[in-house]
Amino acid sequence: MLNISENQLNKKVDIRGYSAFAKAQKKQHFKYFNRFLVAFAIIGVIILFLPWTQNVTGKGFVTTLTPDQRPQTIQSQIPGRIEQWFVREGDYVKKGDTILRISEIKNEYQDPLLAERTRQQRDAKSNAVGSYKSKVQALVNQLGALQRERSLKLQQAENKLKQARYKVQSDSIDLVAARTNRDIAQTQYDRTATLQSEGLKSTAEVEDKRLKLQETEAKLISQENKLLASQNEVLNATLEISRTQATYAEKISKAQSDKFTASSAQYDTEAQVSKLDNASTNYEIRSTLQYVVAPQNGYINKAIKAGIGETFKEGEQLVGIMPSDYDLAVETFVRPIDLPLIHTGESIRVQFDGWPAIVFSGWPDASFGTYGGTVVAVETFISSNGKFRVLIAPDPEAESWPKNVRVGSGAQTIALLNDVPIWYELWRQLNGFPADYYLPDGKEPVKDKK
Repeated sequence: MLNISENQLNKKVDIRGYSAFAKAQKKQHFKYFNRFLVAFAIIGVIILFLPWTQNVTGKGFVTTLTPDQRPQTIQSQIPGRIEQWFVREGDYVKKGDTILRISEIKNEYQDPLLAERTRQQRDAKSNAVGSYKSKVQALVNQLGALQRERSLKLQQAENKLKQARYKVQSDSIDLVAARTNRDIAQTQYDRTATLQSEGLKSTAEVEDKRLKLQETEAKLISQENKLLASQNEVLNATLEISRTQATYAEKISKAQSDKFTASSAQYDTEAQVSKLDNASTNYEIRSTLQYVVAPQNGYINKAIKAGIGETFKEGEQLVGIMPSDYDLAVETFVRPIDLPLIHTGESIRVQFDGWPAIVFSGWPDASFGTYGGTVVAVETFISSNGKFRVLIAPDPEAESWPKNVRVGSGAQTIALLNDVPIWYELWRQLNGFPADYYLPDGKEPVKDKK
C-alpha cells in the first residue's frame, strides 16, 4: 500500500492476523539472503587474493616439426601431356613409386630415338678426334725428321764452307809463292839483260830468262784465278747454308702450321664430343622424367591435374602428397605485444579442435583436455596476418598428444607466465596493460655496454 490517503488503515487495523499478510511478509527469507550476500562477499574477497597464472593465448593449427614432413605438391620438371595414372587419391605410395606417365609436347624432344642418335653422333665425333690425334702425331714425327735433316744439311754445308776456306788459304799461299817466283824471275831477267848489255851474257841466256819470267807471270795469273775461284766457293757455301736454313725453316713452319690446324680441329671436335655427350646425358635424364615418381613415403591427397591428355607447363603442380612419417607440431600466432614474453623452451598448453576440454587459462592444473608443448622456434619477422609465428613441439615430459590429430587441424595455445593475484590480473586487464615481463630460469637480462 502506498499510504497516500489521510485515512490510514494500518494504524487502525492490525493486519498481522490475516493469512495473506503472513504469506507476503516472510522476514526469515531476508535473513537468509543477507547471510548469503555476506558469505558471497567474503568468498569474493578471498578469491581476489588467490594466485592466477598470467598467460598468452593464440590460435593456430597442427603442422609438422620439420619442413620435409609437411604436405607438398609434386611438380614436373618438363612440360608435357598426361598419358596414364598409376595411383588413386588416398593410395599409399613408397619413395620412387610411379604416380603418372607423361609424354613430350616439344617438337625437338619427340623423337623416341633422340638419345641413341645423339650417342651415334658423339661416337662419330670421337672417331674424328682419334683421326686428328693421329694426324697431329704424324706431323710431330715429320717435324722431328725435318729438324734432323736440317741439322745434317747444315753440317754438310758448313763442312763445304770450311773446305772452301781452307782452299782459299792454300791458294793464297800458292799466290804468294807465285809472286815470289815472278819477282825472282824478274830480277834474274833484269840482271841477265844488264850483263848482256855489258857483253858478259849472251842473247840466248837473256831470251831464256825472259821466257822463264813469262812462265812465272802466267803461273801468277793462274794462281790468282784459283784464289778467286776458291773465294767464290766460300761465298757459295755461305749462300748454301742460308738457303738450307730458309728452305727447312719454311718446311718446318708449314708442318707446324699443319700441326696447329690439326690440333685446333681436334680440340674443336673434342668440344663437340663433350657437348654431344652432355646432350646425350640430358636426353637420357629427360626421358626418365616422363615418369613422375613419389619423392617420399606418403598418401596421395589430391590430383590437381586430372584426366588423360591434359597438358601442363614445367613446374606446374600435378598432385599433392602427405608424408606418412611425421612429427606433430603446432603453429600458432601471437600478438607483437606478447612476443617478448615467448621464449624458446617455454612450456605451452595446447587444446585441439574436436577434443573435449574444460579450460581455466589462469589455473592450468584445474584444466582438462589440454596437452603439454614446448616452444622450439619463434619467428623473427611478422607474418601476413600481423602476428608472429611460434612453432610448438610435444613436451616429452608431459602427456602424449592424441594419435588421431591430423595435420591442418585447428588448435588453441596457452603460454603460461608469472603467477599473480587475481585482483592484480583484473586491474591489469581493465587498464589494458601487458602481462609482466620475465625471463626464463638460467637467463640474465642483457645489459648495455658502454
